[in-house]
Amino acid sequence: MTSLTRRPAPASPLVVGAAVVAVVGQLLALYWPVVTVEGPVSWTDKVVHLLVFAAPTYAVGRALGSVWPSVLAFAVHAPVSELVQHHLLPGRSGDVWDAVVDLVAVALGAGALVVRGRLRRW
Repeated sequence: MTSLTRRPAPASPLVVGAAVVAVVGQLLALYWPVVTVEGPVSWTDKVVHLLVFAAPTYAVGRALGSVWPSVLAFAVHAPVSELVQHHLLPGRSGDVWDAVVDLVAVALGAGALVVRGRLRRW
């Protein structure tokens, strides 16, 4: 008898490697003691936050074959990272708007995973 529930195929080593690189990059960007983000526009920091949360959300979700564990982990990590920066890292400050951008990025990463899944089934 066959099961009606289909388990996702195990992720390839390349996909798992990309997830590891994305998470390590995120941790370095968020917890490096002093970060100076300079760019041509004043919102460069927000773009960095967008990339630092959207990419790992997508990569980890793809490696796990499931959206929700990735979304939950990074949605919790967004405000926690700002609190850690503000209270525990000298030379860094937490910003509520950074946390908001982080949560938007998690939603974008999750949305990309859902769209990818639907396109594959189509």
